[in-house]
Amino acid sequence: MKHLLSITDLGADGIAEVLRVTDSFVEVSGRSIPKVPTLRGKTVVSLFYEESTRTRLSFETAAKRLSADTMTFAVNSSSAKKGESLRDTVETIEAMGIDAVVVRHASAGVPWQVAGWVDASVVNAGDGWHEHPTQALLDCYTIRQHRPSFEGLRIAIVGDVKHSRVARSDVLAFTALGAEVTLVAPPTLLPASLAGWPVEVSDDLDTVLPKSDVVYLLRIQRERQQEALLPSLREYTARFGLTRRRARLVAEGALVMHPGPMNRGVEIAAEVAALPNSVITKQVANGVAVRMAVLFLLLGSGGSLAA
Repeated sequence: MKHLLSITDLGADGIAEVLRVTDSFVEVSGRSIPKVPTLRGKTVVSLFYEESTRTRLSFETAAKRLSADTMTFAVNSSSAKKGESLRDTVETIEAMGIDAVVVRHASAGVPWQVAGWVDASVVNAGDGWHEHPTQALLDCYTIRQHRPSFEGLRIAIVGDVKHSRVARSDVLAFTALGAEVTLVAPPTLLPASLAGWPVEVSDDLDTVLPKSDVVYLLRIQRERQQEALLPSLREYTARFGLTRRRARLVAEGALVMHPGPMNRGVEIAAEVAALPNSVITKQVANGVAVRMAVLFLLLGSGGSLAA
């Protein structure tokens, strides 16, 4: 497979292959000089039309640890500010000689468009409300470090599902591996239709928490909300936030996760984010190794990232 645009490109076997290869790159990342020559001579471009800290830096770190050359596209200092179209920008960058493009854009479907315009491999680093496949892969890897199997694992995804590309990719990945997913959110923060989503739905977090092996909290995405979907953030926290009081309902040994950046005091209390069963910083650390695996499988092994 040439591109990674959706978790559905992989299937359960493809996800398992990425996780297996990630093991090797976790070992590399632990070395005193965390670098291998695997992608020497390859060039990876970060094409980010949306702000990002974790994903952009993670991909760039991954490429550099594989010895690839990197280019970073900054919208605010590019010809896009002069009105250059996305296609012209992409074709200009490709003319410089590149092997992979990591794309983040506010509009759903853009990575698929880019894949149709270039010969390079394209990785979806987040498109609108749609998908974020490498986040789902690093989430799967983080869970697998603590649980031997996803089969029958009960995962609660809590919060702003409607605007969350992470939720969509996670549901696809977790259920492909055999987990049981429950979405917990107010009706206004759920998609208009959940047809085809292999999930349960609840609006009672207190009931779901004791039965969950993983509690995955989503960020309230105020920048994507075009209407008043919540009475107030305080009321949201009272019903759906993982507060100190509510954290006592979490089953012993259950993992607490968050894709970041966190709205501390809204979807999660600061003290709860620091508890021993919180693996939020581990997710960030694993992101580099997972993205090393994705780039390696696309560029360094004959394009063997297979469904």
